[in-house]
Amino acid sequence: MIDKMKVYQDTELSSKAVSVYLYLCERAEKETKSCFPSMKTIGRDLHMSLASVKRSINELEKKAYIKKENRFRENGGKSSNLYFIE
Repeated sequence: MIDKMKVYQDTELSSKAVSVYLYLCERAEKETKSCFPSMKTIGRDLHMSLASVKRSINELEKKAYIKKENRFRENGGKSSNLYFIE
């Protein structure tokens, strides 16, 4: 189970980062605690700019709430990131 209360108690975390974290928690598979929505999808669903999503992801990574892993297609092109809820 993912403990979502820790982000509410972190007074240094921006409200946008909290929104992104909760979004990723809702999208995450229960067993692996992972999901892979694109930043564009996150921004669209949360009504945020791409820059705000990127800042929020970086903030969550820096505070160790999530781990981000790059994914690539068979032809070598970049795909959406894989996010693990820590």
